[in-house]
Amino acid sequence: MTTNAGGAVATGGAVATGGAVATGGAVAAIDLGATSGRVMIGRVDPRGTLQLEQVARFPNGPVRLASGLHWDLTGLYAHALRGLAEAVRVEPGIASIGIDSWAVDYALFRGDRMLGEPFHYRDERNESAVERVHAKHPFVELYRRNGLQFLPFNTVYQLEAEKSGGILGLADRALLVPDALAFLLTGARVAERTNASTTGLVRVADGTWDTELMDALGFDRSLFPDLVEPGARIGGIRASVQSEIGAARPIDVVAVGSHDTASAVVAVPMTDPDTSAYISCGTWGLVGLELRGPVTTDAARAANFTNEGGVDGRVRFLHNVMGLWLLSESVRQWERETGQSLDLPTLLADATEVPADSVAVFDANDPRFLAPGDLPARIAAWYREHDLPVPPNRAAFTRAIVESLAEAFAGAVRTAATLAGRTLQTIHVVGGGSLNQLLCQRTADRAGMPVLAGPVEATALGNVLVQARAQGWFAGDPSLEAMRDLVARTHAPRRYEPRT
Repeated sequence: MTTNAGGAVATGGAVATGGAVATGGAVAAIDLGATSGRVMIGRVDPRGTLQLEQVARFPNGPVRLASGLHWDLTGLYAHALRGLAEAVRVEPGIASIGIDSWAVDYALFRGDRMLGEPFHYRDERNESAVERVHAKHPFVELYRRNGLQFLPFNTVYQLEAEKSGGILGLADRALLVPDALAFLLTGARVAERTNASTTGLVRVADGTWDTELMDALGFDRSLFPDLVEPGARIGGIRASVQSEIGAARPIDVVAVGSHDTASAVVAVPMTDPDTSAYISCGTWGLVGLELRGPVTTDAARAANFTNEGGVDGRVRFLHNVMGLWLLSESVRQWERETGQSLDLPTLLADATEVPADSVAVFDANDPRFLAPGDLPARIAAWYREHDLPVPPNRAAFTRAIVESLAEAFAGAVRTAATLAGRTLQTIHVVGGGSLNQLLCQRTADRAGMPVLAGPVEATALGNVLVQARAQGWFAGDPSLEAMRDLVARTHAPRRYEPRT
C-alpha cells in the first residue's frame, strides 16, 4: 500500500499480463460501510492494471433520534458529493459511478422528498414486527419463498414495523440505501437485484419480486421499483449534481453488485469456486460459497444459511457471523471507560501473547451481542451463565474474541460444505479482516485448511470491475472468472497454512 500526494491511498497497481483487458479508463466507486464510507477512483488499462486510489473517506455510524436509531443518509450523500468532486478533479475522465453499501436498510420517498432518515437495522423496533410477520407466514414458508436466513432486521420485518409509524402510507417508493443514493444522483428509481435479494421480498426461485407476499403482508406493490442487473445503466447524473461536483460532462451511474458483499465476492481471487469458501470480513463476517443455484433444504434452513443474489446470476450461499463488530464495539467501550484511544495493532499483538487454550470460546452469534453498548459486559455475562472463566484483562478478552470468531468462521465453512455437498480446499478472507493476521491464522488452524487473505478493498474492487465490464473494457472473456483472474494477478493474497 502506498500513499499518494494529499494523503490519498492507492492499493494494488501491479501490472498483469495476458491481455485480459482490451481498453480501459477510470471509474468512481462510492463504497459505504457500517462504520465509514469512501470514494475511490478505480483504474483499469490495456495492460491489465487494476488500481484503486482513495480520494475521500468519511465516518459513518448510527444516530440516535427521538424515533430510534437511524442512519444519516443526508450526511452520507453530502460526503459522497464532495468525494465525487475530488474524484473528478483528480481524474476528469471518470467514465461512470457505482455505489455499494450494507444491505436491508432503506429510505422512504414521496416524489423527490425523503421521508426522514432511514432506520438503522440495529434499531429495537423490529422485535414485535417479526412476530406479526411470522403469524401470517411462518419462517418455514418464508424460507421456501425467499431462501433467506432468519435475521430480525431483514427488510420484510422492518417494513412491517414501519406500519406503526404512519409514514409508510405516505411513501410512493422504498429504495435501499445504494438505490436511494443513485436516485439522488440521477432521478432514476430502480432496485439492483443483488441487494433486493436481501429484503425477503424477492423470490429465490427466479429472482423476481414476490408480489403475492407483498399483497399478503399489506405492502403496496408500487413501493418497489423495477429490478436491474449489475452492469445496467441507471442514468446520467442530474445537471445540478454535474455542476456541484465540477464535471465537464454528464456521467452515468451504473448498477454494480450494490450489496457490498456481492461486490466483494466479485473480487475474491478464487481459481476454483467449487473447492473454495470465502469470508467477507468486516463489521459482519459473511461466510459461504458461490453456487449456481440456491439450496433451500430443511437442513439449510435449520442451519440458518441464506441464499442471496450474486453478480451474473450466481448465488451467495452464506451464513452471517457477528464479525469484527465484536472487537470494534469492545474497543469503543474500553475507550469510553478510560477516556483514551486504544491502538488496535498493539492490542492484537498483546492478544497474540495470550495462549489460545487459556481462554474459552464463546458463541459469537449470540443475539445479545447485536446491539451497540457495553459489549465486554455482555460477553462476561455469557461466560458466567455458562460457568466459564471470564477473561481477566483486555488482551485476554481480545484473544477470546479472535478465537470465538475463528471457531464460528470454521464452523460455518464446514456446515456450508456439508449442506452444498462440496469438498473444500481453501478459504479466502477478504475485507478488513484479511489484515488481522491472528484471526486469519487461527481460522486456518481451526478449519484445517489454508486461508488466503486479501484483497482488503475487495468491495471497491468488485464495484470497479463490474463498471469496467459495463464500459466494454474487457475483451474476449468478460466473465466473472476473467475479472477474478485480474484480481489474483494484481493483488496476490497472503497464505496462512494450518498449524497442527
